[in-house]
Amino acid sequence: MRSSYVPSGVCSTLIEFDVEDNKIHNLVVTNGCNGNLKGISKLVENRDIDEVINLLEGIKCGFKNTSCPDQIAKALKEYKEKN
Repeated sequence: MRSSYVPSGVCSTLIEFDVEDNKIHNLVVTNGCNGNLKGISKLVENRDIDEVINLLEGIKCGFKNTSCPDQIAKALKEYKEKN
């Protein structure tokens, strides 16, 4: 089942992904730094959801208190709480 999350405080406007057997698949981030987010999507493909949360949580972008990677971690944490 496809999950979606609306990020806050960043340039990206939508985070979508699938989770199967606790592994992330098909991560797509709309807007934001296109090349970087495509790279992150490839790097997290088929990785354990908890591992990715630990890697990305707390990353900041410039003077912001969050970043697109941090928002991906928040999206994954929300998914875990609901499922």
